[in-house]
Amino acid sequence: MTANANQDHRIELTYRVEPGCLGPDGKDHIEGFCQFAMRAIASLDAKFVIWNIIPRYDKSLPEMEFKVRGKSLSRDKTKLYLHAMNADLDAFEEHLDDALVRMIDAYRKRTG
Repeated sequence: MTANANQDHRIELTYRVEPGCLGPDGKDHIEGFCQFAMRAIASLDAKFVIWNIIPRYDKSLPEMEFKVRGKSLSRDKTKLYLHAMNADLDAFEEHLDDALVRMIDAYRKRTG
């Protein structure tokens, strides 16, 4: 199987970050933070995740959205998909939340 074929089976995670998580002036920093977070997280679980970290300007959109080959997955289907890859969705989300907290702290220190 080629590398591209393996990538076709990775789960695409769109994680929408609310500007407010960066403080009262978060709207001024959210774009830069998302770029910073993408670079920092790119290798995290890369064998089964394609990351897309973007600002969450529209609160009607979900914070996290999972897709495979461009098709949205329900939470139950995401659990099954990750289980097939020996991963647990709840543990994965907790791991991601912890990583984002660390990235927010690192970004704030970097931008001063």
